[in-house]
Amino acid sequence: MEIRVDNLAVARGGVPLLEALSLHLTAGQALILRGPNGSGKTTLLRTLAGLQPPLAGSVDLPPDAIAYAAHADGLKATLSVRENLAFWAAIYGGGDVEGAMARMNLRDLADRAALNLSAGQKRRLGLARLLVTGRPVWMLDEPTVSLDAASVALFADVVRAHLAAGGLALIATHIDLGLPEAQMLDLTPFKARAPAPGQGDGFDEAFL
Repeated sequence: MEIRVDNLAVARGGVPLLEALSLHLTAGQALILRGPNGSGKTTLLRTLAGLQPPLAGSVDLPPDAIAYAAHADGLKATLSVRENLAFWAAIYGGGDVEGAMARMNLRDLADRAALNLSAGQKRRLGLARLLVTGRPVWMLDEPTVSLDAASVALFADVVRAHLAAGGLALIATHIDLGLPEAQMLDLTPFKARAPAPGQGDGFDEAFL
């Protein structure tokens, strides 16, 4: 499994954010995306995940290889922790629900409804969904929001095990996850250039 991105340009709401971005990741590698708020981290992840088209360039990655986790936890409030994971495991064709709960420290909460979880517990449950998808490429947007230090370390161990098993991970985050083996990519140098005066909106011309 690998990811190849060539000369990619992306936009949010019709406004170009990033351009001329290329990268290559192979099995067992992780990439941390860095940059100030509004720099395009979320937009890049959404484009790579196939949730929106690029302005230019290419992404070589099978869509059915991707598990995408954004700010929303994607939980069904009235279902228990175990039932939520079982639901997602069924959607993706199977998965070790009990193992996922154990790895994200959710066993004691297995029968509790999601609506009765704390913010940190909901986030751990949302991340546990990754473990039941069976998909090799994880794309994660600020995955540690609402997690305490112990849970961040727990999540880092989960990511490390995923990489050791041949998985890949692209993670947008502002904090140190404790993954020194991960590569870093600052998106600032790839900020899209403003169109020259007199070019109208410049939407097409800027990428010819």
